[in-house]
Amino acid sequence: MHARSLIILVGIALIALLASSSLYTVDETQRGIKLRFGEIVETDIQPGLHWKLPLLNTVRLFDTRVQMLDASPSRYLTSEKKAVIVDSFVKWQIVDVTRFYEATSGNIQTAERLIAPRVDESLRNEFGKRELSEIISKNRDDLMTEPMAVLSDALRKALGIKLLDIRVKQVDLPSEVSNAVYDRMRSEREREAREYRAQGKESAEKIRAEVDRRRQVLLAEAHRDADILRGQGDAQAAAIYANAYGQDEEFFSFMRSLQAYQESFNGQGDVLVLDPESDFFKYLKAPEANASAR
Repeated sequence: MHARSLIILVGIALIALLASSSLYTVDETQRGIKLRFGEIVETDIQPGLHWKLPLLNTVRLFDTRVQMLDASPSRYLTSEKKAVIVDSFVKWQIVDVTRFYEATSGNIQTAERLIAPRVDESLRNEFGKRELSEIISKNRDDLMTEPMAVLSDALRKALGIKLLDIRVKQVDLPSEVSNAVYDRMRSEREREAREYRAQGKESAEKIRAEVDRRRQVLLAEAHRDADILRGQGDAQAAAIYANAYGQDEEFFSFMRSLQAYQESFNGQGDVLVLDPESDFFKYLKAPEANASAR
């Protein structure tokens, strides 16, 4: 009984081993091919559970998701023979697993080594047709639209892949050219700055001259108005004085004499030499007579 149970267990194990060797799964992101002693017997195996003959069949699975190849920066010449450094990358996808296996033995690195020189050649030809100003100003997404369609068809036939996109990340000038361009740009900006400064100084001088002119005009008008007002005031004062003097000329003469005495003998050491008969002392000689005469 023990030997029979052992045989049953061994049989079950062999059946399980045979089933595990016969069944395989293809993921949603994969496609497969079935080989028999290296010869393809089934292609484009879709996702799901499948079976094979153990020892006779071999299954190769391939990732059909989008792959990206980041190319090294390359030096290209434009139509006017100016060098540019172009950094780009490529998106591609396996669409024919049979052709891909036959061309690359199913190796992604081998496929990338075959894709890179073809893309490099297309970029070189495309940049060689255009001038530098056109490359810089043109939308880079449209730069490889037409060449990519031609290249994708060729790669589909040769490698079984579809070229989804070629993107130019950056276009730079070589370092020696960049330095010359930057120096020229700096010189141009400095020249423009000098022109703006000169224009600013010229405008400032014009404004300053105009302000000085207006200041002189305002001052001249102010002095003129002041002289007119002063003359009118003096005339009005003279008229008032003349009117006042005309009312009592003797009294006015007396008041002016007192004012003259006060101003003449204001200091302690003042000395005044005059003729005793001078009219300056008229009111000091006979104040009563002058007063009675008044």
